[in-house]
Amino acid sequence: MKNIKELLPIGSVVLLKGGTKKTIIMGILQALPENKDQVYDYLGVPYPEGYMGTKATYVFNHEDINDVIFEGYQNPEREGLLMLLQSVYDRAAERVDQENAGEKEE
Repeated sequence: MKNIKELLPIGSVVLLKGGTKKTIIMGILQALPENKDQVYDYLGVPYPEGYMGTKATYVFNHEDINDVIFEGYQNPEREGLLMLLQSVYDRAAERVDQENAGEKEE
């Protein structure tokens, strides 16, 4: 996701495309231990059950959401975190662009 501010807040309840069970978002910008190069927008657990162990958690991206049932709590603290995350993302993307431009010149 290029615009971090579009991320839904933790506690949001969503229905994923093709899904029949609601999911509650319990984390943002998550990577799996086996593939740390791939970052997903969200970490979710089944709703209303919640966390039932690592085998019942799953990662997904914003475009996988079919419907937002409930949007979680937002406050200035969350906005500050999103601004920081956007800044980190923008700097990392700029660095990748510079590396890619350097490879093309060779």
